[in-house]
Amino acid sequence: MFKPELLAPAGDPEKLLFAYLYGADAAYIGAGDYSLRLNAGFSLEQIGDAIHLAHRLGKKLYLAVNSFMREGDLEALPEYLSQLAALEPDAMIISDPAVLTLARQYAPQVPLHISTQANTTNWLSARFWREQGASRIILARELSLAEAGKISIQAGVETEIFIHGAMCISYSGRCLLSSFMTGRSANQGNCSHPCRYHYALMEEKRPGEFFPIEEDDRGSYIMNSRDLCLIDYIPQLCSGQFASLKIEGRNKSAYYVANAVRIYRAAIDAYAADPNHYSCDPQWHQELAKISHREYTAAFAEGQAASSSMRYDDGGYIREYDFTAIIKEISDSMLLLEQRNHIAVGDQLEIICPDGKNIPLTAVKIFDEDGVPLSAARHPRQLIQIPNPGLPGLKPPLIVRRPVK
Repeated sequence: MFKPELLAPAGDPEKLLFAYLYGADAAYIGAGDYSLRLNAGFSLEQIGDAIHLAHRLGKKLYLAVNSFMREGDLEALPEYLSQLAALEPDAMIISDPAVLTLARQYAPQVPLHISTQANTTNWLSARFWREQGASRIILARELSLAEAGKISIQAGVETEIFIHGAMCISYSGRCLLSSFMTGRSANQGNCSHPCRYHYALMEEKRPGEFFPIEEDDRGSYIMNSRDLCLIDYIPQLCSGQFASLKIEGRNKSAYYVANAVRIYRAAIDAYAADPNHYSCDPQWHQELAKISHREYTAAFAEGQAASSSMRYDDGGYIREYDFTAIIKEISDSMLLLEQRNHIAVGDQLEIICPDGKNIPLTAVKIFDEDGVPLSAARHPRQLIQIPNPGLPGLKPPLIVRRPVK
């Protein structure tokens, strides 16, 4: 049974580790200042460490060099591409034909994946990119699964599609709204997300007099998309047409990455093990609802996205659980945790495991590293100890969460 690659986002080295530990086959990270997530870029040293980690674990690592280059960006790019190539990544993700041209010259041994921002919406375009040296096409998000499948069959090149995460209102993410309103270019990795702002109507002869549009008493959110979720489409996704299934979210938390990855891992593995008796486990929906998200949509999976793909209220995130801590070490008597959110004595916590299990954990007592009792963790990322309630053979690091109070 064919199993597509499960591809996870990683905005920093810690998120990368959890992506792999919780079931991702591959991960993608930003290459310095040339990524479309400027605040999630890795330094050259970090990239080298990340590639070493991936290959040690038998995983793959892709580098996003996918911003659109301005004239001033090109001078330093050849040397940078040579430096990246020397680190031996499994591929580079690119959008700009200029980067492709330079990559073929300065990083000829590195496979090239064409970003979704190249707007590939038909098989002939996909074949064009293949002829330019691309080994994989990340298809436009505006395609239905049927359209994407046909392209995959006819293009003669690997294809990759997004299956989960935030959606952009602009065509394949190519947007000028942020640049126009805030001076921050979305096409160079610095989007200010103005599609999430709320808006009102003003008539030209009545300056300063705002007329709210009735979706919400605070204004209209007509550009605000719901988040993508294709957990119900695993059979179609595992049809053999798509080489890679991609989760969005390099700016999301390690908890987001770990929980999304483990759920899609479980679904893909369950289908591959017994496709004839496969069904979508309701628990997978419940778990995906426990990560920070906007209301979900299948977007274009079955054709033209319906108006229900948009969210016409304030567009805020739904957050049922806090990313509370990371279990760093486990001894017979104690758990050593690195705090990420408020933890106090008596809190009811939950450990999420890579195999899909959730293990309850009560903070019956809290101690600092020296064994001094505490009523609560005192500062961010503090190392604390909690008595081990007799956890079965678990291997850290592990994510700990808590219901939002």
